[in-house]
Amino acid sequence: MLSLRVTRRFCNFAAAIALSHSPAAVSSCFQNQNQKPLEEPALVKLKAERDPEKLFNLFRANAENRLVVENRFAFEDTVSRLAGANRFDYIEHLLEHQKTLPQGRREGFMVRIIMLYGKAGMIKHATDTFYNMHLHGCKRTVKSFNAALKVLTGSRDLAAIEAFVNEAPKKFDIEFDIFSVNIIVKALCETGVSDKAYLLMVEIEKSGVRPDVITYTTLISAFYKDNRAVIGNGLWNLMLLKGCLPNLATFNVRIQYLVNIRRACHANDVMRLMQKIGIVPDEVSYNLVIKGFFQAGNPEMAKIVFFSLRDKGLKFNAKVYQTMVHYLCKGGEFDLAYTMCRDCMRNNWYLNVDTIHTLLEGLKKNGQLNKAAVIMTLAQRRVPPFRSSHLSYLQAVLSRS
Repeated sequence: MLSLRVTRRFCNFAAAIALSHSPAAVSSCFQNQNQKPLEEPALVKLKAERDPEKLFNLFRANAENRLVVENRFAFEDTVSRLAGANRFDYIEHLLEHQKTLPQGRREGFMVRIIMLYGKAGMIKHATDTFYNMHLHGCKRTVKSFNAALKVLTGSRDLAAIEAFVNEAPKKFDIEFDIFSVNIIVKALCETGVSDKAYLLMVEIEKSGVRPDVITYTTLISAFYKDNRAVIGNGLWNLMLLKGCLPNLATFNVRIQYLVNIRRACHANDVMRLMQKIGIVPDEVSYNLVIKGFFQAGNPEMAKIVFFSLRDKGLKFNAKVYQTMVHYLCKGGEFDLAYTMCRDCMRNNWYLNVDTIHTLLEGLKKNGQLNKAAVIMTLAQRRVPPFRSSHLSYLQAVLSRS
């Protein structure tokens, strides 16, 4: 019945136009229908606006528009651009107003406000938001505690982090979870106190929070970077003893360490072990092993690894090609470097300008100007294009006599 009524209305509308027998009447009728153009959606306007003041006013005008407020990207993008323009006063005005709206009673929304303040580098505003959540009728849990803690760790202020960790949970009756532990452990490792991070893990485990693979991976990585491999390896064994299995990130940390100490063969063995136990290496794993063989003075093994993996159908990303071409040029193997660079660029994967420059220099020195011209042509077709200064830098190689 509904479709029939719609059809009848359309027929009546068409008949009214036809009875007038006037083209002007037809044109006038359609103009009247479109007299008021549709206004551009607020989200589209926000994305297009580049002036900080206009952006602020536009967001403020839509502060209660659910399509805007509940859109995480629009919120984050607006705050990010205002921060880039150093308009922290605008950010404060917008976010403080958001707290007063009904969604300010939801912890998830308050967590977003805390993280947005953190993204803008307004750390005190973020922690104040956590401490004052009750003023907006919003309950705190470990979720909002973790958000404030994560923002605070960005300051690298160890004293402030320790004060917050010691005070906030007691004051608001919040118990740590594994996410809290991992945030604190990472912060301690990044500030150079890995021993304290390890002791914290031990104490937290006694209280019933069991460390996970992220906890162990963070600690292992920190001790490897400090050249304290004995402790790093001990943590690896402890992790296995506790029944916590390493993941891809843990294996990559170990491979990175072995590459750093020029033990590429052992790194390759670790990568093979990963495959045996069902953990698929990623581009980081492959790139580290290949780079390791080059740095250890064994380019033939690096090529064997590359081609054997490629023959198995593995598709590398630009980083692996970057490593291969860089070290092949360094070793004077410009023919193979040219082939790899050409194939890579044909897929719109471009190496860094210095590596392409080194390749062009080598091809020209060997009298292979045709190959150099091919690389230059492909460089000029880059999407998006290279900067004009970069292209001039490359063209200078071919223009020199």
